[in-house]
Parts: sequence; structure tokens; C-alpha cells
Amino acid sequence: MGHEHKSWFQLDSRKLIWLICAFMVIITCQYLELSSENVLSAVVPSGKISVEGQSSFLASAPSSTESDGTIRYVTHSIGLEYNGTYAGSETVHGNEVSEERDMDSNDDVISETDVDLNKSSTFEEGSESPRESLTEELVDLIKNSTVYDAESSKNKTTAEVECGLSLELSKENNMATLDSLNQTSAVNEATNGFGTYEVNDKDQNSDSILDNDNNSGRKSSSEEFEDYPESYNNKTVAKEAPTTIADMNNLFYRSRVSYHSTTPRWASAADKVLLNVRSQIEKAPILENDQQLYAPLYRNVSMFKRSYELMESTLKVYIYKEGKKPIFHKPVLKGIYASEGWFMKQLQANRNFVTKKPREAQLFYLPFSSRMLEETLYVPDSHSIQNLVEYLKNYVDTIAAKYPYWNRTQGADHFLVACHDWATSETKEYMANCIRALCNSDIREGYIFGKDVSLPETTIRNPQRPLRDLGGEPPSKRSILAFFAGGMHGYLRPILLQQWGNKDPDMKIFGTMHNGKGKLNYAQHMKRSKYCICPRGYEVNSPRLVEAIFFECVPVIISDNFVPPFFEVLNWESLAVFVLEKDIPNLKKILLSIPDERYRQMQLSVKKAQQHFLWHPRPVKYDIFHMILHSVWYNRVLQMKKPR
Repeated sequence: MGHEHKSWFQLDSRKLIWLICAFMVIITCQYLELSSENVLSAVVPSGKISVEGQSSFLASAPSSTESDGTIRYVTHSIGLEYNGTYAGSETVHGNEVSEERDMDSNDDVISETDVDLNKSSTFEEGSESPRESLTEELVDLIKNSTVYDAESSKNKTTAEVECGLSLELSKENNMATLDSLNQTSAVNEATNGFGTYEVNDKDQNSDSILDNDNNSGRKSSSEEFEDYPESYNNKTVAKEAPTTIADMNNLFYRSRVSYHSTTPRWASAADKVLLNVRSQIEKAPILENDQQLYAPLYRNVSMFKRSYELMESTLKVYIYKEGKKPIFHKPVLKGIYASEGWFMKQLQANRNFVTKKPREAQLFYLPFSSRMLEETLYVPDSHSIQNLVEYLKNYVDTIAAKYPYWNRTQGADHFLVACHDWATSETKEYMANCIRALCNSDIREGYIFGKDVSLPETTIRNPQRPLRDLGGEPPSKRSILAFFAGGMHGYLRPILLQQWGNKDPDMKIFGTMHNGKGKLNYAQHMKRSKYCICPRGYEVNSPRLVEAIFFECVPVIISDNFVPPFFEVLNWESLAVFVLEKDIPNLKKILLSIPDERYRQMQLSVKKAQQHFLWHPRPVKYDIFHMILHSVWYNRVLQMKKPR
């Protein structure tokens, strides 16, 4: 009996010693500020999962498997994060969000407690597809697409033209990240067969403005740029390889299978409608010899035609009534920000697409003007847009509390149309999940393929006559090789002027033009030029792109990382020349190397594309109003997950 007590005592003594040792280890770890995760990982090795990127609303796909067993997931966000900081914190100029209710939709107005929701609720992200299924889906997508081969003048399946992409996908072990595509050297890239270069300069950001002598509708001096938020003036951008048009095409096709919007918290009839529409678009019958649509201009003319028809017959948009003028419900119809105003006006007046019953809607429009937001709330010399951001946040909080629709998808079926340069930063946080139609469609500023839309920047000087001076000379009468005129905004235009200003009779490159007797004005130069140079200003976008199409001049886009308008539909290489900023010294050589037959093909594509970039007092089929709405609709439809 005594022996048994002795053995029991020794056993408990050992346990006590082990407990004391364990306690001492824990105390030591806390003293050394080691986390419990690090301690456990050091004691018990296991596989790790690291998440790159900060875009919580984007679906992720497995990107790589490291040698140590780490599975690395990469969110499909694009470009650089915003490095600037806002100086100070501004207060919102009062709560200008209206609480009035729409009498036609009172039965849809509910409180959060009615559906057990909260504005800050978290949402379950869409599940990711394995690498194999992702590749198969992309191959299926390619097989269902057609693109135009300018050299052979034949319609080919995208599977033939994009075979390099599908082969690359089958060879790779993982999905390439969008960041790595941005960083890849583009020395060997070519657009329409012409070499490209890169310019490494500091990125200056401010409002893009039309700088010819007839500019109107906003301040046009360097004084406004100096008063921009401090984060814009001081922002630094890493020296990375630009995203070329070839990269953008690659990113676009990848986004079609890799990006899915937030999974709705509950199903709706709209979801079923959109899934059915997607199926019909992907099975679109082959279109031949359409009188209104020029096949070489489109990525897939058959899919575009079918999608447009389904939009006309199916789409219903609900416009929120909340929000006070002048920021909400007051369209600006003149100047370089006219696109957002004309769209707002024409959508509000449209009886075919707009519904007063939000339960019927597949899309929800946030009717604010980014121009009036800046005009009304920005405090001069404050160098901060924080109060503008907070104002939009309050608006989102209001509609999220009043209606269930924002909370259902976390805003994924909501969209905005904003042309002011600041809109990208103003909406990237609280409206980041929305479909954003932006003039400042800069990949490095957060433009997301598969979700966002590149909004054409149009200059309207006379709202009563938006089509005044439309058209230009035929190719045989265009005696000027290349033309540009404008203010020296941003880092690129001074380089262009220094290289080509008054140095070559074929290259009409000017600063701000002044009218004089016997001299061609701005519009006349565009009408008589073969190529119209469209360099970036403070931002990547410029109204010159749409002006070139307006005057039937082939645009030469010199703006790295700029996503051209309606990119999801148009084959931009059929109607424009893309030159990297670094290639400005070789600009004339590039243009002269384009065969005359190739130039005439592009000029014809420009004329055929013109209908998509025109504002009419009343919208007409395939015009810019319908194209903007279609791009929003098209992206939303293709975001929907096909049932497995």
C-alpha cells in the first residue's frame, strides 16, 4: 500500500513539473511578445495560406503553390493602391440626404429590423473555381467568341486568334496575378504591329480638360490643379512597365471567368432572369451582314447584338429618389463632364428601362453628379476630399437602411456614372462593389475588368446642338499626317510638344490654339488630319478621343494604362493606334509605317464606330446613351455565376 502511494506521488510530481514548465514557456512567450500563432506554427508545422491584395469584394483564385507547401491566393484587384493621404479630416456640409419616400414603392420600403439586416453586415464571397475548371471555362468562353482579323479580312473564332492565351493557361501551374501583368516588360509588345516604349515620369493627377481655344464649362488654369487635394499632387507611383493594349485584352478575357460579384444574401427573380440572359448571349446565333453593325469593329458582333436585344426587352432600372439637388438629380449638360449629366437626364426620362417598382429591377442607379459633388462640397485650399467621400457614404447608409436591395448584394447590382477625375477615389471605398462607369478608367487607380465600365468623356458646347460640325474629310483629302493642340497639363504633353512642336510640317503639334483670319481652327485641323493625337493630361482620359471619332479622324492613344470606352464590346485595335508614352520620339516613324490600306480600314472603322459616341436630344438605337447602359448591363450579366 505504501509503495502504491509512493508511485502515485511520483507521477503527480512529474505532472506538476510539466505544468510548471508549460506555464513558464507561456509567460516567456508573452514577455517576448510572441503571438500564439507563431508559437503554434513553430511547434506544429502546417500549410499556410497568405492573402495578397486588399480588395475584400473581389473573388480570389489560387495563384501559386510554394515549395514549402504554402498556397498563395491573390485577389483580382488591379494596379497600385492609392498611396496618398488626405490632409486633415473635413466635416460634411450638413446632411443633405432626403428622407422623402416614393409613393409608388412604399410597399418596398422596410426597416433593417424587418429583415434582420444591418448596413455593416458582412457578405459571403463567391466561391472560387479550381484552376482546372477556370481554364475550361475560359476555353469555353473563347470558343463562343469571334474577332476580326484585319489582315485576312475574315471572321475567325477567338479560339483561333487567342490560341496563345489558352495554351499559356494550360502550361501555367497557376493563374498569373494582375499585378504581375502590370509589371511585365512590354518591350516586345506591339499594337497593330508597331513597337512601343515606356516613359518613366511622376504621375501628376488633376482634372483633364479640353485645352483648345473653344474650351468652356470649367476652370482651365494651373490654379485649379494647385488647389487639388494634397494626396493628388504628392502621390508617387512605382516605376512599373505600362499595361499595354495586349495586356488589357488578356486581363479582359481572364476577368470573364475569374471575377464574380458578391454572392447575394438571398435569391431574387432578377438573378434568374440574368442567368437566363447570360445563357442566351453565350449561345447567340451567328450574325451575318448586319446593316447597322460593322463586324470588324466588335470583339464578337453576334454576342453584342444578342445582348443589346435582350437589354431592350428585359432590362429594368430603379432610380433612387433619395438625395437633394444640386448633387443629386441635377444633370450638367455642358462642358467636358457632360457624359454623366446627359446619361442621367436621358435615363430619368426613359420609360422603357426605368421602373418605379424596385422589386422588378435588375440594376439600381445612384443618380449623383461627381462634378456637382466637387463644385458644391470641395473646400478651396483644403487639399482634401474626405468630406466628399463621407457625403457619399452617408447616402449609401441611407438607402441601405431604407431599402433591402443594397444589403442583398452589397451594392453589386448598383451602378454609378461619374466623369470627374476625383470620382475614382471618391467611390473606391464605400461604393467599390458597385459597377462604376468612370471617365478616369485607369488600371493603376483601381479600374476592375469585368466590373467597371470606361465612360467616354465628351465635350458638349451647345446642348441644343450636340451634333454640330459632325464628320470630316474623306481619307484622300486629309493632307495633315498628325494633329494635336492643347494646354500643357500633366507630364506627357510637354514632352510631346518639345519633341514635335513646330519641327515638322507633317506633324501639327501645338499648345493652346488661337483663332486667326486665314488659319484653320481646332475642328478644321481634326477634319483634315489622318491621325489625331490623344495624349493623357493630368489623368489618363481625354475628350480628344471622342472628338477624333466625331471628326472621323483615326485616334492615336498615348496614355499608358488607359482602358478605352466600351472595352468589353469594341475591338479597339481595329479603329485606333496605341503608342506607349515612351515611344513619342518615334511617333512619325510609327504613323508612316502604317500601310495606306490599313489606315483606310481603321478610318472606316472610326466612321462605323461614330454612332456609339454621339449624344442625341432623344436617344436613338446604338447611341452613346444605350452603349453606356449596355456596358453596365453586360458586365452585370456576365458576373452572374452559371450553375454547376
